[in-house]
Amino acid sequence: MLPLRLGRLEIHRVVDLEAPTSPRFLFDDMTREAMAPHIAWAAPHFYDPQAHRMMLSIQTLVLRTRHHTILVDTCLGNAKPRAYERWNLRNGPYLEDLRKAGIAPEQVDFVLCTHLHVDHVGWNTRLKDGRWVPTFPNAKYIFGKQELDFWRAAESPEDAQVFRDSVQPILDADLAVPVAMDHALTDEVRLEPTPGHTPGHVSVHLTSGGKEGVITGDMMHHPVQIAEPGWCCRFDTDKAQAERTRREFCARYADRDVWILGTHFAQPVALHIASDHGRWMPRI
Repeated sequence: MLPLRLGRLEIHRVVDLEAPTSPRFLFDDMTREAMAPHIAWAAPHFYDPQAHRMMLSIQTLVLRTRHHTILVDTCLGNAKPRAYERWNLRNGPYLEDLRKAGIAPEQVDFVLCTHLHVDHVGWNTRLKDGRWVPTFPNAKYIFGKQELDFWRAAESPEDAQVFRDSVQPILDADLAVPVAMDHALTDEVRLEPTPGHTPGHVSVHLTSGGKEGVITGDMMHHPVQIAEPGWCCRFDTDKAQAERTRREFCARYADRDVWILGTHFAQPVALHIASDHGRWMPRI
């Protein structure tokens, strides 16, 4: 359960929104029967079998290294016009909660976005005097170059709006650092390509003091996708690639002392992957 110490790294979370969510928000035609084999491990942390609701968190994972403060994904943001009602024109206490965790916006060194979907870039910016400005004025914002190019060409009005209010102001302020999908940010923090959810999607690989972990981003949204890697999210841009990526990821990290930190996992957030009679299972 977060907070977690991983060698010399400290990992905390700041939650923007956490709520029971209909499984069909993520997975087409998800049924109680499909979840029934997973209730023993999924309830109560990740699934409510009575209400048939998945527990999901929209959160920032905060990395504190010996030298840097790094935010991985910045959730939804406030005051932003969004198509989904629950996310529209929010007025949440994210910045206050960040300060309670001991971090002022001016103290953040890096903002690292696993991809540029709406719920991962929102607090990149805040509204000030009618303009969207960088929330973390002293930070470098790390964007995958391939991901950035993909969303620059976004055609839907919703995607264009997200880029306009949460990404373009970072580019205009010359705070963006476009990088390769395997970029090493420090000797303890590097990107790991995990395409499929979006073309340039990355996870974040952590190594410190002989300990290891991976922040998933949206390579998986819920721990059930460890046991069912073929369950693709409605929002995956390339479902076949997303499934291949999950299978390769689970095979790579199964039965190893590697913490898997789910960007959308509710507490305890961090778990391991275990092999179980030819399939994989989350181990909490």
